[in-house]
Amino acid sequence: MTDERYIRRCLQLAENGKGAVAPNPMVAAVLLYENRIIGEGFHQEYAHAHAEVNCFESVAARDKQFIPQATMYVSLEPCAHYGKTPPCANRIVQEGVKRVVVCNKDPFEKVAGKGIQILRSNGIEVVSGVLEAEGAWLNRRFFTFHKQQRPYIILKWAQTESALFAPKDHARLQMSDEYSTRLSHQWRREESAILVGFTTAMNDNPQLIALYGQGNQPLRIALDKDLQLPATHHLLSQVYPTWIVNQHKEEVNGNIRFIKLDFGASIIGQLLESLFQSNILSLIVEGGATLLQHFLDANLWDEARVFETPNVMDEGIKAPSLSDFEQIFEKDLRQDKLLIYRNKNNPFTFPKDAAF
Repeated sequence: MTDERYIRRCLQLAENGKGAVAPNPMVAAVLLYENRIIGEGFHQEYAHAHAEVNCFESVAARDKQFIPQATMYVSLEPCAHYGKTPPCANRIVQEGVKRVVVCNKDPFEKVAGKGIQILRSNGIEVVSGVLEAEGAWLNRRFFTFHKQQRPYIILKWAQTESALFAPKDHARLQMSDEYSTRLSHQWRREESAILVGFTTAMNDNPQLIALYGQGNQPLRIALDKDLQLPATHHLLSQVYPTWIVNQHKEEVNGNIRFIKLDFGASIIGQLLESLFQSNILSLIVEGGATLLQHFLDANLWDEARVFETPNVMDEGIKAPSLSDFEQIFEKDLRQDKLLIYRNKNNPFTFPKDAAF
């Protein structure tokens, strides 16, 4: 029970790195000496110090003498390779920690058990697999990326209570309220990339940026098979990195990258491969209905986040249709209801106390 308590604290701390550490995982570490936390830290920003280092650095001068008698709790196996920072497993050995408790083993091929091996080969007691399901849920983007070699995919849309998605003429209609909009913008900051299809990009002229919340801006992606988007549209501004997926050219122009794919074959599969090769950990798909349904039909999705709003039209385009899914979350917001579903083929267990 003690190990679970402090691994749970690690998971709580680790979530503070959401939206700031990708393509790295969210990780936190806690140092415990005689039932007293003497240090804790989390991975705060990509290419900066990892959780274990921040944990050691947080220990007060008067408590450094206790590190060799302490237990370190860490939400993911300490890294064992030189990347942007030195191996954390080596730092733990150097500090002389006597015991390490790990939530999840790291699926990344350069770690994958090697961190634990370094610790054990240096006489450190290691316990692993504590709250494993909860840790895998927290880092489901990272685990999906390395185990399935594709980004974690979140589909997001709003629909009326009668399951209508948009007016028949594709006119822009804001169905969800301001509270739901702000929540959507925070989600954008938590994911690595955001995608819309051509019709949405052309008719709505979206910026695809997060106007609210804190964190990074996602990579903007639009499908534009024949390069028809006007140069005056927001997506062709140079403000943020953007991919324009087309069938004509491969080119980089400042922050705009033109990605050439074969539109005669499965665009989704090709796009996911390009995102994987570019180290993009997660993708949020915001429509329209046809593009969302293509992801559902291809069974290439992990979560669907749906705002259900009061009926504002009598007829219109039908909302995407889910199959082989499980509802994992429901919450009444202000005007809207938030419904979240998971793909049943997704291996991650949704913790009862999780939130979005």
